Amino acid sequence: MRFLRQSLTGLFLLSLTLGLFLWAGTIVWDAVQERMAQEPRTPPARERVFAVNVVEADPTSVTPILTAFGEVQSRRTLEIRASAAGQVVELSENFEDGAHVEAGQVLARIDPANAEDAVARARTDLQDAQAEQAQATAALILAQDELAAAQEQVVLRQRAFDRQNDLSERGVGTATAVETAELAASSARQAVLTRRQALATAEARLSQAATQLERMRITLSEAERQLADTTIRARFAGTLSDVAVVEGGLVSNNERLARLVDPLSLEVAFRVSIEAYARLLDETGQLRRAKARVKLDVLGVDLVSDATLVRDSAAVGEGQTGRLIFARLDTPRGLKPGDFVTVEIEETPLDNVVRLPSLAVNAAGDVLVIGSDERLETMRVNVLRRQGNDVLVRARGLSGRAVVAERTPLLGDGIKVRALNPGAAPEMDEPELLELSEERRAKIRAFVEANNRMPSEAKARILGQLEQPKVPARMVARIESRMGG
Repeated sequence: MRFLRQSLTGLFLLSLTLGLFLWAGTIVWDAVQERMAQEPRTPPARERVFAVNVVEADPTSVTPILTAFGEVQSRRTLEIRASAAGQVVELSENFEDGAHVEAGQVLARIDPANAEDAVARARTDLQDAQAEQAQATAALILAQDELAAAQEQVVLRQRAFDRQNDLSERGVGTATAVETAELAASSARQAVLTRRQALATAEARLSQAATQLERMRITLSEAERQLADTTIRARFAGTLSDVAVVEGGLVSNNERLARLVDPLSLEVAFRVSIEAYARLLDETGQLRRAKARVKLDVLGVDLVSDATLVRDSAAVGEGQTGRLIFARLDTPRGLKPGDFVTVEIEETPLDNVVRLPSLAVNAAGDVLVIGSDERLETMRVNVLRRQGNDVLVRARGLSGRAVVAERTPLLGDGIKVRALNPGAAPEMDEPELLELSEERRAKIRAFVEANNRMPSEAKARILGQLEQPKVPARMVARIESRMGG
């Protein structure tokens, strides 16, 4: 009985299950047939509306900034070289890299023994030349006196000869007396010639003595100059670099010992394109004395100095393009020769221009503006300048229009949009600030204080910012990258 009851229960459950499956299949079949019997219907299409950021085109007068990169160099640099060969017997305490020296300060001395001996010999030779000149002068005076005496003898002998001729004509004198007087007069004239020759010899001797004296003076001056060359002095106030000498070392003639750089007379050399160079010329074709700003980024703190354009290169270098321009620094605070800096030059102001984000203009110079029924329209603009992430454009009919700030491939002419910030002007990104823990702040402060290569002004500025509750995140990132953290 029990077996029969369980068998009937199982058969009942199986029949119930088969019935449910059959009922479900019938429902599905009826639904499919009903769906296939219906006519196809298309849902009404909805136009997609894009949300865009827009800026209002507000024409104004803008002074474009030309950005270039250049290198700081000194306008006065002197190579300190040894003017004499020998051993360095004295070296100044400031004769080292980075030391500041004053104009005329003694930097080094080379052994002056040989130069002093040469000066002593030159002075002795000069004294001999002076004595020779004195003797030649005395001999000249004596020769002049002897010539005068010989000329007096000629006069006396001539008178005696004339008297004998007169006596002979009156028959009182004899021919022998006349001949004797004539011979005496001739001998006197011969003596005058001899004295004149002696005088000429004395004058030549005096001239040679004067020449020899001048030669000895030149020799003495040269010896004294060589003695002075053993003392090396600073020509102007500046900073020493590339020092390559030690006390007691031997140096050769014209050997470079160091370089003297004037840290207050600096300029920056930078290269610009020919198009940018043309914008810096005045009406006469000369480079304008435009103002510029020179910036050096040091651990997130900018060292800034004003500058003035002074000149451009005379020729284009081999393998170079553009133009090389030089700007003189007005206040080179913290800048050193060799720094790679950013140069910002003020160009001629532009009137009636619109500043737009760079993403608002495509490569063809087109922008998208919102027209009627909030649909986009394409407008061609004239791109005048690119200023960082912005562009300066000018176009007819652009004033007051809402311009799409960021173009995307989905946006085009005729697309309907919804302006998110109509009339809003682009905002400048504010520097991100961080709150540092005391441990992290102390670690950064210790690294900055231990950095000897950082300028004192930049170090003081960074330490001052570290005292604030929040510090710039950019500065922290730069410092920690140099710390290795």
